[in-house]
Amino acid sequence: MLELVMVVDDNDADLVYTEVVLRARGIARQVSCYDTAAAALARLADTRQPPVSLVLLDLNMPEMDGFAFLRAYEGQQAHPERMVPVVMLTSSPESSDRLRCTAHVCVQGYVVKPLSDDDARRLLTLAG
Repeated sequence: MLELVMVVDDNDADLVYTEVVLRARGIARQVSCYDTAAAALARLADTRQPPVSLVLLDLNMPEMDGFAFLRAYEGQQAHPERMVPVVMLTSSPESSDRLRCTAHVCVQGYVVKPLSDDDARRLLTLAG
């Protein structure tokens, strides 16, 4: 079981659904939901907070999309080996989006919404 999973998505229904799946399947002890990428980046940068085990990141969000989040997150990390693993959780099945995302060192997976039980269980191995 993962200690703390961060879910970043601008859609409230997707946030609620993903949190329910993670909790019901015993994937995460705690789930923190963020509706903006900027708020999630600020939380990740706050070293006074408990460590995040995994980030589930939507790709298509207003203001700062998933690509901008990945660039900013990797840019703020002095030690890439210490980055929290990121799994893209997106509605985009496009192979071009998948390739762009998985080119980032922190991205450990790409899942098309909604999060299935099998995908949820696979998160345990992706974060380890």
